[in-house]
Amino acid sequence: MTLPLVIASLALAVWLYLIFCRGGFWRAREREDQDRSAPLAPGAWPNVVAVIPARNEAPMLRLGLGSLLAQDYPGALSIVLVDDESSDDTAGVARAVAAEAHREVVVLRGEPLPQAWTGKVWAMHQGIAQAEALEPAPDYLLLTDADIAYAPDILRRLVARASATGLVLVSLMAKLRCRSLAERALIPAFVFFFQMLYPFAWVNRSTAKTAAAAGGCMLIERRALERAGGIAKIRGALIDDCTLAKLMQAEGPTWLGLTDRVRSLRRYPHIGDIRRMVARSAYAQLRYSPPLLVAVSAGMALTFLAAPALVLVAGYPASIIAAGAWALMTLAFLPILRFYDVSPIWAPALPLIAAAYLAFTLDSAYQHWRGEGGLWKGRSQALPARR
Repeated sequence: MTLPLVIASLALAVWLYLIFCRGGFWRAREREDQDRSAPLAPGAWPNVVAVIPARNEAPMLRLGLGSLLAQDYPGALSIVLVDDESSDDTAGVARAVAAEAHREVVVLRGEPLPQAWTGKVWAMHQGIAQAEALEPAPDYLLLTDADIAYAPDILRRLVARASATGLVLVSLMAKLRCRSLAERALIPAFVFFFQMLYPFAWVNRSTAKTAAAAGGCMLIERRALERAGGIAKIRGALIDDCTLAKLMQAEGPTWLGLTDRVRSLRRYPHIGDIRRMVARSAYAQLRYSPPLLVAVSAGMALTFLAAPALVLVAGYPASIIAAGAWALMTLAFLPILRFYDVSPIWAPALPLIAAAYLAFTLDSAYQHWRGEGGLWKGRSQALPARR
């Protein structure tokens, strides 16, 4: 057996496994709009407090915070926004948006970041402490971001799902903006790779061992979080959403799904914007491990790059087998492209897109070794590299 034939066969085997044995992640079937939970009885809706960590988010608040203030939730909904040492007028804009809606929003001035905490988790910790001091204390916490916009009935549906099935965590992956050329080329693949890493069907099993959440929208049962040790248990987490999901999974079932009615307002007009978004946490996902970085790089090369390369340079039968692997990855990419209303013409380009994400991951490791890992809004939060 020649080396090209061995590599082509391995690539095909990988894609047969991904298509048939990894929770059907590529079908993108776990959707918020498929929820059939019955509405709760009048007067039975739990109290909810939304906690919003915000650092230099003034441009986002009119739509993001405004969409929370416009929720038609039948129960009590309070909002706590933590101004995380912003250099813009985040706090002032938040108060203005609340005043225009004739609603009250608690705006906290965030305390300086302590050692061993990441910025977002520290801001959430302060917001949760404020929420727990309310009378009565909330039944659920909605941990969300300032750049997330909600359809008016989303909170009602999230609470109904959590209450009906005893979920301790319900999370929706906000639909990312997909308008610029860079976004259309790279954003659907970002969600595709996330689903590949954390198949939503596996996350949503009652006996799940795979834990994941999307940090832009997480509804959490407060008492379950308290039993788990509180948000301080993940104080140093750069990938706070999936780390929190793992913590909550020990307290009960969780659920994660796609939606097109919770949307991210964040713009990524250029490839460099997406590179920075990925590089911020990619190496943390690999636990800052050089051997794991090498292994993942080799795995991505085999999974995404080997097949198209062999189609171009290898002879029969390796080229035919490689073509089969390329065809499978192209078909697997189509559902998420459809979800994002992106042309299927992009599907055969998945190997090139994967090569870009591999470069972003290597850049993440490089930034970490330079001491700038986890850089977000002027704050480097990753663990320092060992030199």
